[in-house]
Formats: sequence, C-alpha cells, structure tokens
Amino acid sequence: MSPIKEKKEKTREWLPKFDDKGLLSAVVQHCTTGEILMVAFMDREALDATVRTGFAHFHSRSRDRLWKKGEESGNVLPVIEMLTDCDQDAIVLKVDPAGPTCHTGAESCFYRRMEGGELRFISP
Repeated sequence: MSPIKEKKEKTREWLPKFDDKGLLSAVVQHCTTGEILMVAFMDREALDATVRTGFAHFHSRSRDRLWKKGEESGNVLPVIEMLTDCDQDAIVLKVDPAGPTCHTGAESCFYRRMEGGELRFISP
C-alpha cells in the first residue's frame, strides 16, 4: 500500500482526492429515511461552499459553474452530516431536504427502477 493511500485511510486529516477533471462523486442521502436522493459531482469550490454554508453545492457539468441545490426552486439541501469513503474520492451528504430533490419534482432522482429491460415508475 502506498504511503499516501495508507495515510488517507488512517488519518483524521481531510485530503479529498479529485479525479482528473477536478471532481469527486457526491451521494445525497435523506438524513432520516436513508433514501438516496441524488448523485452529483463536487469540485473544490463546491466542497468549500458546502462546508462554509451548510447547504449542498455542486459543480454543474452542463453549466460549468458552481450550483447551489435549490438556488432557483427553493428546494435547498441543508447538510446534516458529511461522510467520506476510505480513499476520500467520494462523499455522502446526509441532508434534510426543503422539498423535492429532483428537478422533475420527484422526491428523489431515483424514481424509476429497471424491470425486464425497461424502466418502471416507482409509486410514492
């Protein structure tokens, strides 16, 4: 095991590992129900804004800019807890959503499941 990898696995130091595009994966989970609400990407700016404000910020790949979740809809994501994986290249944001998380109006972006090779809507 490399010294850097071993350090990341045993340290209390926050050493996020961004990919070659400067991003890391962020899984957004409801703090009470445990439901996975969305998956997005964070760059250093989004990560710092999330830590500083307590609200989830992401890097919008389509707009190529910082994006505060809910900046237009008001459905912000207050962050209750942040977790990182063993090598610090992905995080989990446990949030208490102020409304639907998905831009479609669904509570979660995961509102369909694969069944028999096609998508089926999951009833609320």
